[in-house]
Amino acid sequence: MNEMNTPTGERLIVQEVAPRDGLQIEPTWVETADKIALIDGLSAAGFTRIEAGSFVSPKAIPALRDGDDVFRGIARRDGVIYVALIPNLKGAQRAIDAGADELNLVMSASQTHNRANMRMSCEASLAGFGEIVAFAKEHPVSLNATVATTFGCPFEGKIDEDRVLQIVQHYLSLGIANVTLADTTGMANPRQVKRLVGRVLTLLPAAALTLHFHNTRGLGLANVLAAYEAGARRFDAALGGLGGCPFAPGASGNICTEDLVNLCDEIGIETGIDLPHLIAMSRRLPALLGHEVPGQVAKAGRNCDLHPIPPALQQAA
Repeated sequence: MNEMNTPTGERLIVQEVAPRDGLQIEPTWVETADKIALIDGLSAAGFTRIEAGSFVSPKAIPALRDGDDVFRGIARRDGVIYVALIPNLKGAQRAIDAGADELNLVMSASQTHNRANMRMSCEASLAGFGEIVAFAKEHPVSLNATVATTFGCPFEGKIDEDRVLQIVQHYLSLGIANVTLADTTGMANPRQVKRLVGRVLTLLPAAALTLHFHNTRGLGLANVLAAYEAGARRFDAALGGLGGCPFAPGASGNICTEDLVNLCDEIGIETGIDLPHLIAMSRRLPALLGHEVPGQVAKAGRNCDLHPIPPALQQAA
């Protein structure tokens, strides 16, 4: 990626997804109070969008079974949109009752992955979306719909780009204004990303599009730059690089929030997010979760975080 071609001066919006996508796969139970503290810390860091939890079956995702209590317990900040992932109409009702500002609906471009993830066909998912849209019209909540496995499926392989565009058009026809293209298992590459993002942006404005990348094969940040150059401006990321889809073999964590913000700081793209605050939060994750996390900047520090000159060199001088 040629840095000279990277646009500067246009803000990149980071939607933090660690409280949902990050924690959903964790084997260790994170207490409700700790989830709330995590979200409150993220709110204080300057995020305008936080995916704070989900309202799926507790049997399917036991790690997030306290979504109602989490949404009711967070200290809401003006200007922050708190998003909930919902699988069906019942989940939408629960999320709205708990005070979610936006509902994120998910369907895979791959029939096989949709059956593994949602336990239904794509056609059944779309029918359910129609019910949710009708219900949401009665409430002050916005809607976002995700196309999972946009860039490849671990079961079916390559996904036809025309199919992705057809799904986006279907979402828009239902009255869903915001769309996420998700690289659920990290199969995307920068050239593919740039091409598909360019095509999707002929259907909706950049302000309505989110890109969701995983770093499964080490291309996460390269894919962000490719999407940004193609005109995308909003990206999901998870503190510490947490996350992964429990229904997709080989899926590893999301792109790391502090690594993404550090990249933006280094090349002059504004995010409005407090990087030192993020790094401090990321460094507390191992104690919370009981294991190290993938993020790099929290381990290495920023480029401007210099070290003392070794005493031997000081004496030589």
